[in-house]
Amino acid sequence: MAESTQPKVLIVGAGSMGLISGYHLQLAGAETTFLIRPHRAEPLKKPVTFYSYNDHTLKEYTDYKYIIDPAEIKNVKYDYILITLDAAALRNEVGQALAKSIGDTIRGTNTKVVLGSIFIGLLPWFLEVSGLPAEQVTNGFLYIHVYGTAAVTLPVHAPTNPELLKKADQAYVDHLGPGFGLDDSSPSVAQGFSELWNKSGVSTADIKTAVALATTANLVFAIFAAFYLTGWPRFADMGLPQYSEIWSLGVKAVKEILTLSIHGDMGKAVASMTTEEALLGQMIGYEQAMLPLDLSAFSKYHHGGKVNVQDRAHLKACVKIGEQEGAKVEALKELIKRVEEKI
Repeated sequence: MAESTQPKVLIVGAGSMGLISGYHLQLAGAETTFLIRPHRAEPLKKPVTFYSYNDHTLKEYTDYKYIIDPAEIKNVKYDYILITLDAAALRNEVGQALAKSIGDTIRGTNTKVVLGSIFIGLLPWFLEVSGLPAEQVTNGFLYIHVYGTAAVTLPVHAPTNPELLKKADQAYVDHLGPGFGLDDSSPSVAQGFSELWNKSGVSTADIKTAVALATTANLVFAIFAAFYLTGWPRFADMGLPQYSEIWSLGVKAVKEILTLSIHGDMGKAVASMTTEEALLGQMIGYEQAMLPLDLSAFSKYHHGGKVNVQDRAHLKACVKIGEQEGAKVEALKELIKRVEEKI
């Protein structure tokens, strides 16, 4: 019997990022399998229902598989492994063992890895722990905004259908142009995965330079720290006088992050053009683009609670780099200090 030519993707983690990625990859024609912890198996025994803020309909994700033992990875020749664990989970003892196990299993094969976890220096860390060559792994970034409906109830804005939303396990919006981003740390991995994602017919993937993707990803943590300190107002209200001091501090921290060496000349150029007014305008545009998903409430859930510890660790890693380079990161340190005092 001839072996199936259907692309096979293993998704590590079945949280919101993993599920929405799996849904789109299945639309693209891939066979999707989740590697999960045993306690995550029960929710996957039934189809996953998504509410789309794009067209206000329900989408059903079925026919996926799941495994709970990393040793089972060797039983299938996967084309891609997409890691969707948050960086804290990937870097803990269990995550490190998993990274090593993945490396031991696929080293010397054609399986490629997309690292969807975000943290300063995570790719070289993963390469070291897994023992995989650099050409086998690249960074990924989910632009789609997605959340579990049981975890948080967001304000409803027209034309959202609240009755359909109540029936969904997950809700998402894909309004930022690309739904998934990759960097060119490994051009071949990025190109192949983007081509697969694009076959979904409903979402696209783009490829940026490693510096460009890092520049985009790393500055958002300072922005959301400022919004945390101001109580998560609407982005359109952040220009009000009562928020001006915190916003000014946040923008100064953003510029300090941008000028770190990891962001190269691009970061310095972006920092030189960054003003309080310009950055606020970008955030207001971002908020408008996400409607009818309430971005302020989503951000409060995602950055104020769900990954707040990881966000702060990310900012502290930026401070460490800055201090090693002899850079002044006073605004960034003050921002972190105020966040930790508020917790």
